[in-house]
Formats: sequence, structure tokens, C-alpha cells
Amino acid sequence: MDVINPATEEVVRTLELTSPAETDAAIERAHKALPGWKSVAPGDRARLLRRFASAVDTDIEHLAALEVANSGHTIGNARWEAGNVRDLLDYYAGAPERLLGQQIPVPGGVNVTFHEPLGVVGVIVPWNFPMPIAGWGFVPALAAGNTVVLKPAELTPLTALRLAELAREAGLPEDVFQVLPGKGSVVGQRFVTHPAVRKVVFTGSTAVGKQIMAGCAEQVKRVTLELGGKSANIVFADADLEKAAATAPYGVFDNAGQDCCARSRILVQASVYDRFMELLEPAVQGVRVGDPAAEGTEMGPLISAQHKARVSAYLPDDAPVAFRGSAPSGPGFWFPPTVVTPGSPADPLVTEEIFGPVVAVVPFTDEADAVRLANDTEYGLSGSIWTSDVGRALRVSRAVEAGNLSVNSHSSVRYWTPFGGFKQSGLGRELGPDAVQAFTELKNVFISTEE
Repeated sequence: MDVINPATEEVVRTLELTSPAETDAAIERAHKALPGWKSVAPGDRARLLRRFASAVDTDIEHLAALEVANSGHTIGNARWEAGNVRDLLDYYAGAPERLLGQQIPVPGGVNVTFHEPLGVVGVIVPWNFPMPIAGWGFVPALAAGNTVVLKPAELTPLTALRLAELAREAGLPEDVFQVLPGKGSVVGQRFVTHPAVRKVVFTGSTAVGKQIMAGCAEQVKRVTLELGGKSANIVFADADLEKAAATAPYGVFDNAGQDCCARSRILVQASVYDRFMELLEPAVQGVRVGDPAAEGTEMGPLISAQHKARVSAYLPDDAPVAFRGSAPSGPGFWFPPTVVTPGSPADPLVTEEIFGPVVAVVPFTDEADAVRLANDTEYGLSGSIWTSDVGRALRVSRAVEAGNLSVNSHSSVRYWTPFGGFKQSGLGRELGPDAVQAFTELKNVFISTEE
């Protein structure tokens, strides 16, 4: 398999894909390594995770350069992404010593609960954020005492492979954390069907997530799904319009729009719609698109020629394009930031996840209309609300059907807080203080004290 630089279309590296037999062998090794890792004293497991965090910290520039070459991420984003893995390891290093059960008052004895590791956890990572999303799965799983087999996306395996090397350098036992580059239909599917894998963590499309969920049901296998999104950025007339318009491009065009949290629908109150569009145009045209390795670049290329063709298909010659930003010509899978104004709420530009730098701007009348439009989607992952009215911010936040909302901000992900979606945007939660418990079984033990 050739790994391609999406900014230059050059081959970065050629890798061998993991075969079905090799996948089975890796899962068996992880299963055999489980008792040893589970029995590591909590404080020692915490120290190993902190050493892993330190190794990642030392390697941040190298990891970032790998991601720029492999994924086309801007160097600034790639540094943040590597730092996010480090921070996750530091944060969840505190978990092994705080994975507390309960003593529950009962008659006739003592009742205690324990959080036991599930076993082998299979993590399937998408190509849009290879480092952070890998970490969201493997870090709390390891902290809880599970072993992990991880499949990076076929297009973007390089940083995951490097993280596995850093884990071994930090002293994690052999086979506790393994990375298996390969096809989803081979490696990922075996995570679903192999009985030794007790949980699958998947981030990707809703269609594939449904297939994984159905497959896991055959063995009543635990699953966490983080799937698609068509998030709304709701701008009320009382908002700081200048700030809302200036930040809107970065809420959708970050990572070239290849983000399930992208605010790809901007809902603007009709009374300020024209003024907002006047402010939005220079903001979009000011987004710096170019060489992702250059400091100051704000948006890189799309991931592949195939994906560029898919995004382009949403914009035929008669598409309702209001204005565009710029993008380089020549080699690379470039696509300009694009603003569209569909005439119908049923237009695919409004309803479908394009997963590219395309945003639809739609007017609304009042608060109820804004909520109706925001919820008129099968997805419910993220979103933003721009208003100066605190009461409205709270009312709309409670009414919008999404797992992660920000008021006067476009921030969706913080490792301290839970992340996940409503409706067809997913199942379960990642990150936050309770993520480790999602990788455990709760065991209840009653000890009789009666003679």
C-alpha cells in the first residue's frame, strides 16, 4: 500500500497490509498479554502511561511532520493533535489509581463493586484525525487494564505506527498495544467477528457504523460509535455579528472541512442575514490555503483524489455558490473554501454530510424556527449558538438535539469533558472523567457475614 502526500501526490512510504492470519495472530497475542497487563499494580500502570506521555512529548515535532506529510494537516494543527495524545496519556494516567468501586449497604453482609477490564479492545480509526481519535480509544482502554489492537485508516497509518513504537520505548509490555495497518474489510471486520475482542471503538461514517453495530450484536459485543454530523452554527440577531462571521470559517473549514463536528450549516436570523453575508465573504476569502508544512497556513488539501471528486460532485456548474476562497493549483487535492445558499432545506447541500470545505447559509425567522432547522437532520453531534442573551443560550442549548454545543464558540473537543452524538451521530461517549469506565465491566460481590 502506497501512502500518498495529499498536498503533493507523492508517495511518502509503502507499507505491507496486515493479512487475516496476521490479524488473528495479533489478537491472540493481545489476549495472552491481558492477564499480565491487568495485574500490573495501578501505580505502576500509571507510571508507564506517564512515561508514554513523555515519549510522545519528546517526539511531537516528528509526529507532526509525519501527519503533515501523510494527512495534509497544517503544521499548527498537527502539533496540537500530537499534544492532545500526550495530554490524554497524562490525564488518564490518573485513572488506574482512581478506578473506584463502591461499598453498598445491604443486610446480612458486605457488598462491594469492582470495575474489571473488558479484555482485548479493537479501535478503528478514521483518516481525518488519525492521532487524537486513536488516543481517545486506546488511552482510556489501556488505563482500565485492557489490551488494545488498533487499525488506522488505510490512507493515514503513519502516526499510529509511530505511537506504537513510542509505547514500546516507554516500557509498555509487548503486545499490550499493537497497531495493524490494513483494510477495514479485513482487519476491522476481524475485530467485529473475533470472539477474543470484547469491545470495538469505531469512528467513521454512519453507514459503516451501522454495519459494525450489527456485527457486534452477534456476540453481544460492546461498541462505541462516533459517526457523522451536519452541525448547525446558529447566529441570532443579537450576537456579535463581526465575531460570529470572522470565526465561522474556522468552525467549518478547519482540516478542509473533513471534520464530523464541522458547522457546515450556518443558520442566520433573517433580519441580519444580509449583513452577516457581507461580513462572511472577506472572512472566507481571507482563509490561508496552501502548503500545510508552512507556518501560518490555515487549511490544507483534501485527503485524496477520490474524496475530492466526491466533494466536487455536490457543486455542479449551476450550484448556488455565493462566493469562494482561494486554493493552490497544480499537484495536490486542493479545494477552495466555498459558501452556498441553497433555496430549499431539502437540498443535499443542507442535509448531507459533504465532509469538505463547503458551508450552506440558511435564514431563519425566530428562536423556534432556528431550533426546528437545527434539529431537521438525522445527525446530532455538535453545533454552535451565537447570542448575547444568556437565557436564549440556555434555552436553545437544551432544545438542540446534539451531544456537544458551544455558545459564542466553535470548540467541540476537550479531553476533560464527554464527547459523542445524539441520533445517528453515534452511540456512547468518549473523553471526560468517565471514559475509563466505558472500558470496564461492573462486577458486584456480596460477602455474607452471617454465622
